[in-house]
Amino acid sequence: MIVTDEITDLLQKHGMACQVERYDGFDMIKTSGGRTSRTIISVHICACSRQEAEYRSEQLASFISQLTSGHPVMICEDRWIRQNKMTVQRLLAHFNIFTQVYARNCETRKIDKKTAKDFLQANHSYGNASCRHQYGLYLRRHTGHNSGKTGHIGELIAVATFSNARKWIKGDKTIRSYEWTRYASLPDMRVNGGMGKLLKAFIADVNPDDIMTYADLEWSEGKVYEELGFTLEGHKKPVTFTIDRKTWIRTDICHDPASTDGSPDTSATSIRFFTNSGSNKYRLKLTDYQ
Repeated sequence: MIVTDEITDLLQKHGMACQVERYDGFDMIKTSGGRTSRTIISVHICACSRQEAEYRSEQLASFISQLTSGHPVMICEDRWIRQNKMTVQRLLAHFNIFTQVYARNCETRKIDKKTAKDFLQANHSYGNASCRHQYGLYLRRHTGHNSGKTGHIGELIAVATFSNARKWIKGDKTIRSYEWTRYASLPDMRVNGGMGKLLKAFIADVNPDDIMTYADLEWSEGKVYEELGFTLEGHKKPVTFTIDRKTWIRTDICHDPASTDGSPDTSATSIRFFTNSGSNKYRLKLTDYQ
């Protein structure tokens, strides 16, 4: 696979040795050397039907569950091609190749929807999402050690967005629950404490009873949410997409009814199907309820 070869070339340029094992529909890249070692799964977009995509997803999930090296980083072919710069930088961050910025050196501000949308379209794998509350983290000063790019004073370096409230009646209480819909930082930066600082700003402003969010298993299991006080509540089922190999645009088949059955043979067209790994669901209870 071309994507696998490009990933290994990139990592080798950063001093890592790579061992590749090839399977049907994906490659496993084991790394050593460098600042840390990780396992990467390079996924080929090749399924010609929804059924095939779901089968491949199940097989890959079974394979990953047997790994002893922890949750791997998954790089899908469409992400690598269509969002290459972002994906490269996020991949390198998993190997501790990034610029370190501390949240204490940043200022939290409420931002408008356009500012949030532009930032997320450029820096989040799934782009923008519907939201009611938007917060940005702006670099205020430099202190301590930084390597590589340091960022410009006053630059927007991270964004978090939250939904409007959903109200539940729990006994004698009305619970206002919000979804943390997006978080993204500049992909070549790691903002130490950035997620927590933006979360605290939202809680201080809105005083929610409950916040839930999802961790996309293509990138991580979501342990960072547990560090912020969230509790793992369940698992969101995998989602199937159609992907046009001419444009590499993903379309959720729930929003593309013509593709939902996946029965036609698409091998002679540019359309392929992909089923992701689903998401872990997390919840932060700020009010006690049953």
